[in-house]
Amino acid sequence: MSKAEFDQRLADLKIELPAACQPAGNYRPALLIDNYLYVSGHTQDDAISEGFSVGKVGDEVMFEQAYKAARDIGLAILASVKQALGGDLSRVERLVSATGVVNAVESFTQHPQVMNGFSDLMAQVFGKERGVGTRSATGVASLPGGVSVEVTQCIFKIKAPLETLE
Repeated sequence: MSKAEFDQRLADLKIELPAACQPAGNYRPALLIDNYLYVSGHTQDDAISEGFSVGKVGDEVMFEQAYKAARDIGLAILASVKQALGGDLSRVERLVSATGVVNAVESFTQHPQVMNGFSDLMAQVFGKERGVGTRSATGVASLPGGVSVEVTQCIFKIKAPLETLE
């Protein structure tokens, strides 16, 4: 699939990416090494400027809001990936792995279902074969800024640059 075809796929899915986030510290949002793109942690505030979920899931934040937060984070990650790949998401060969954490009350047990917000988006954008990788989801007592969800890292396998493809 070409860049134009992939951009049209996003348009057909009615997916609009936010601006790529800027690092909030001394790190890179994404780092390409060989054919692997390593993506740093992202939160919902990397995707939207206001109205993001702050608080503990199972208390101040409902499951549906947390699922949406995970999906919004996926959009922010796609924006970072696109920027790292010179604007060309069609270079993504597949999602390899993702790790997510949910700021939740002790009795909350649906961490994997919250992270499906992220995983469902990746499957929608890249297809089930390329968009579903390994994943872990856990609960934590707090997250930066009190956000409800963070995708702490993902790894994408990238197609070789066009000039090296046969």
